[in-house]
Amino acid sequence: MTPKEKKYKEIYKENYPKVMRLCMGYVSGNHALAKDVVQDVFIKIWENLEQFRNESGIGTWIYRITVNTCLTQLRNQKKYANNYDVKDIPELHEAYSGEEKHQMLVQLYTCINKLSETNKAIILLELEGLPQKQISDIIGIKHEAIRTRIHRIKSQLTKCVNNE
Repeated sequence: MTPKEKKYKEIYKENYPKVMRLCMGYVSGNHALAKDVVQDVFIKIWENLEQFRNESGIGTWIYRITVNTCLTQLRNQKKYANNYDVKDIPELHEAYSGEEKHQMLVQLYTCINKLSETNKAIILLELEGLPQKQISDIIGIKHEAIRTRIHRIKSQLTKCVNNE
């Protein structure tokens, strides 16, 4: 195994679940489409791994590729209907149980899908647990602006989920 193959295998193993969750948020929970987008992300990572210059962390670089790939997919496919089932999302199915939580999650993703592309990217990265500084690096917006946007987005989502 070459050093590039070894590094790629490590990156894949460490980042696949994160990339998959982020893609799931972008494609309204469509598991098959998310898998296709994730595959595109890792192809781009493989093709560009040798050009990675360590100017940012590898995780930031991977998230940037993921966000850009997801946005390209959305532009190509326009809008998707929100016809998904949480049971089709293994990562979420394990974390949530019960009909009430299921409905809340469906409502949350419905509301997230109403956000602008940039705000959607910001909140999905926030939900993924990324530090706000890293989100600002990925999105290309100042850290202070990210903090403000996250606060506004959370307020907007709360109103949407509560049907206000």
